[in-house]
Amino acid sequence: MKLGISSYSLYQALAAGEMDILEVMEWTRSIGAEHIEIVPIGYDFNENPELEDQIREKASALQLDISNYAIGANFITDTEEEYEAEIQRIISEVDRVYRLGARLMRHDVASRKDTSILRFNQDLERIARACQRIAYYAKQYGIITSVENHGYYVQASDRVQALIHAVDRPNFKTTLDVGNFVCVDENPVTAVRSNIPYASMVHVKDFYIRPGSRNPGEGWFRSAGGAYLRGAIAGQGDLDLYEILRIVKSSGYDGYISIEYEGMEDCRTGTRIAFENVARIWNEV
Repeated sequence: MKLGISSYSLYQALAAGEMDILEVMEWTRSIGAEHIEIVPIGYDFNENPELEDQIREKASALQLDISNYAIGANFITDTEEEYEAEIQRIISEVDRVYRLGARLMRHDVASRKDTSILRFNQDLERIARACQRIAYYAKQYGIITSVENHGYYVQASDRVQALIHAVDRPNFKTTLDVGNFVCVDENPVTAVRSNIPYASMVHVKDFYIRPGSRNPGEGWFRSAGGAYLRGAIAGQGDLDLYEILRIVKSSGYDGYISIEYEGMEDCRTGTRIAFENVARIWNEV
């Protein structure tokens, strides 16, 4: 197992101009992380054509793996032309993953206001077809593509598995976020146990969870079923991270694990404490 962070964890500092992505990489290595997951939020490759080379060279100098590249996508479109354009856009991002030197890529697949199982079943073949084409293209580089359990629509463990089986490609798996299942009111311990065999990447985050009848005020959002959720420092929230990480470890998973911090505390403080907590818990379970 290699423990690192997602660059998204430092989004506060990136958005405020307090750090750039190269400084985030230096900071990541300074806390003892072995890898960084590149999430282009708070910086833009298209605005800086030299950034790919800069990130790859910085990673080499720091002896910091670039583990995964994570981007948004939505194959639910109004026209076939838009559908094809979205597929081609993600295929072009596969080339970027290769140039960065990573071998894992997470792309979103679908978003809808109507998140019903009926609508999901109607969309599944179309979503899977797009993922098949992208995975096929990525295969030439030895890149594994994946879907993350987030965004409400494709978030529950059984929907993620349904998509993986529909795509049916050995290099299409899941970026398994151990915390995101609570956004659709699913028990994360049960969901992680169910989906860990399909994981190419693991995200660790934590949440505070409060009943929907008790509004905690600013900083909270709602789960699909109406519970109140707020991002927490991993190891300090309401998730049973000891049992979750025990399941991941006992499964034989030996890949990258990323801290993904989304709390209200300062991002550097929250990410560092989360990193230390997860490293300690992993050694204890």
